[in-house]
Amino acid sequence: QVQLVESGGGLVQAGGSLRLSCAASGRTFSGDTMGWFRQAPGKDREFVAAIIWRGDNTYYADSVKGRFTISRDYAPNTVYLQMNSLKPEDTAVYYCAAKRRSSDYVGQYDYWGRGTQVTVSS
Repeated sequence: QVQLVESGGGLVQAGGSLRLSCAASGRTFSGDTMGWFRQAPGKDREFVAAIIWRGDNTYYADSVKGRFTISRDYAPNTVYLQMNSLKPEDTAVYYCAAKRRSSDYVGQYDYWGRGTQVTVSS
């Protein structure tokens, strides 16, 4: 079955960096969109970044543009989120998601990971 497994979260000071990884398995993702979302305590889940697996188009929330970079590798299928200049407001659980047979990043995603905690101290 499809599995998305996030890793790389942790505790970091403001201004620091983390790289999240999402190991994707169980289907061919080459026609999909892969996204990162986050949910802070008491807040709704929000879009962070996405990449169209085929073509490499990338999209970012305004709040992370210029600080975060999404990328992917084919072998093994892994999606990364490089997070630089982290701020306390970036603290959240970060989720990896996949949208089947998609060439855009909006709308509903079909598969989700369990998330990884990112905590940024001030």
